[in-house]
Amino acid sequence: MDPAAEFDALYKDVRDRLLVEAYALTGDLGVSRTAVRDAFAVAWHHWHNVQRVQDKVGWLRPHVWRRARNRHQARPWHRERHLAEGVSRTLEALNGLSLNQRKALVLTHLSPVAPAEAAREIGVTTTAAQTLLSSATTEFASARGCEVDAVGGCLEELRTAATGRWPRSSIVRRAGTARRRTHAVGGVLATLALVVASGTLVAQGSDDDAALSDQGFSRRPVKVDTAPPVPVLASEVLLESGQVERVDRGLQWRTVDTHDNTTGNGLVLPCQRASFADPDGLGAYVRTFEGTPAKRRGKAGPATAVQMVELSRTADEAKEAYRTALGWFTGCSAPRTQLMGVHALPSVGDQAGVVTLRTWRGARRTVQVAVARTGQLTTTTVSDTPGWRPSPVPAASLLGASVNALCGTQGADSCAAPPRPKAKQVPVAGIVPGMLSEFDLPPMDTKEPWAGTAPKKAVENRAATRCDNTSFTAKNIKHDLTRTFLFPKAAKRNPSFGLTQTVGMTRNARQARRFVERVRTKIARCAEDDPGTEVTRLVDRRSKRTEVTAWGLDIDLPDDRNLQFLMVISRHGRSVSQVGFVPAGRLQMSRQDFTALAERAQERLPRLRLGAQTSD
Repeated sequence: MDPAAEFDALYKDVRDRLLVEAYALTGDLGVSRTAVRDAFAVAWHHWHNVQRVQDKVGWLRPHVWRRARNRHQARPWHRERHLAEGVSRTLEALNGLSLNQRKALVLTHLSPVAPAEAAREIGVTTTAAQTLLSSATTEFASARGCEVDAVGGCLEELRTAATGRWPRSSIVRRAGTARRRTHAVGGVLATLALVVASGTLVAQGSDDDAALSDQGFSRRPVKVDTAPPVPVLASEVLLESGQVERVDRGLQWRTVDTHDNTTGNGLVLPCQRASFADPDGLGAYVRTFEGTPAKRRGKAGPATAVQMVELSRTADEAKEAYRTALGWFTGCSAPRTQLMGVHALPSVGDQAGVVTLRTWRGARRTVQVAVARTGQLTTTTVSDTPGWRPSPVPAASLLGASVNALCGTQGADSCAAPPRPKAKQVPVAGIVPGMLSEFDLPPMDTKEPWAGTAPKKAVENRAATRCDNTSFTAKNIKHDLTRTFLFPKAAKRNPSFGLTQTVGMTRNARQARRFVERVRTKIARCAEDDPGTEVTRLVDRRSKRTEVTAWGLDIDLPDDRNLQFLMVISRHGRSVSQVGFVPAGRLQMSRQDFTALAERAQERLPRLRLGAQTSD
């Protein structure tokens, strides 16, 4: 059989078996999967010897167990989450046993081997192995709360939890090949150093018969410390067009281009601020895709996707690259782009998240950016599709495929389990933490982007309506800021148009509650006292620490004119915020969009820090 085909068959047949063994020994699924992957890379490195071994699993097992234990000892506090109750109790019971006791149970129930072989694997005599098995069975049954005869069934439950996607065998073979090359170079360097140190090479012109003792050399071999191998990034780790179908299976996807991003300006992703998230990295690759429908769908244009992978020198530098890349999208500076939401992906790589954006540069489109880190590698995937598609699942699935394509390569660490997006609070972004920014604002019927004025002291509160006339300059307000957002050209034609936010901090939460309640009372009275004013409450949510109430106001003016106004007052602790929007002509905001904006203002308010920002 072809060596690669034989290796691939072995990898497919026994990887899950070895995974559950390592999982039972450590209770740590992540390090167990990495240990199996690395052990197979070592096997391919030595395949010319391994392929002649009759018991290949017996050859692999020590490598897997040792790597799993070593990695787990580096994080002994780790505990798996979201496990079935039975699996969790089984792992707890195993954790109370000695390592050799666990080995005895594993070799008896999960991967049955002959008693003599089990003893050899554990490193004890056959009699001692039987004693270990007996004590392990009794202690496990007692801790697990099951009968002795049920121990095997309890251990079998671990197979349901020891699941997940594996890197392709070709990726593992590439890792083994790279390891072989690195060791070959290290061997040459070590041999050369040893030859020099032993005196085999002598200075030119010396006596051919000179003894080592005459040269002052000892015969002791010299230990040579070789540097760890430097990972190399290859384009083979990038996604294929068929994998991008996760974005939209109704489209026909094709690969457009693959490059290392060293030509042009390097800005290949939306909101990207520099060519690389890690400017000192070891390499990067970019691949672009296009998806077209079998039948033309209006004038929305094709869907596009991009993948970018960066290799950093260390895992810490990759962590910083991940934070940088994620920050590009959560604080997106691209014009006419709105941040809609952020989701965490706890089961993808070492760190991962999805950012959903809505663009309105012409037809409205959904842009979803997913970023993940695994070891020294940072991968970013972007999908740009027509219309509004808020679900983060397709983007999460695409990112998981990207991480698993990297899994097993040099510099990679954790793989990806089936992603389960979890909504999270938007990160701090913008020039004033705690206040709205341009990328929080919804689309409008204009080609202009939102533009915000510089924050300043709220001498005049433009967010107030004539119903409440709220002032943020009272004695009980310690700090205050106001900022207005508008479209510069449109503002010249419609001076009243704009969206304004005013924020401040009271001395304590009780004063903030009173402040907000006064505004609510004034709005309610306005509708009662002025028949020409119609007030519609859009949101009213209150708790001990937070409050948010939004209204739509229709106010009759002389000459049969009408003024529409949207307003929200909110509080978090002692911080208060008022947002007001005045539409004009075709520049309208739906009440649904304003309600979402009210929630975003409330979401940002806990991060409000005004002491250093307040200025005249």
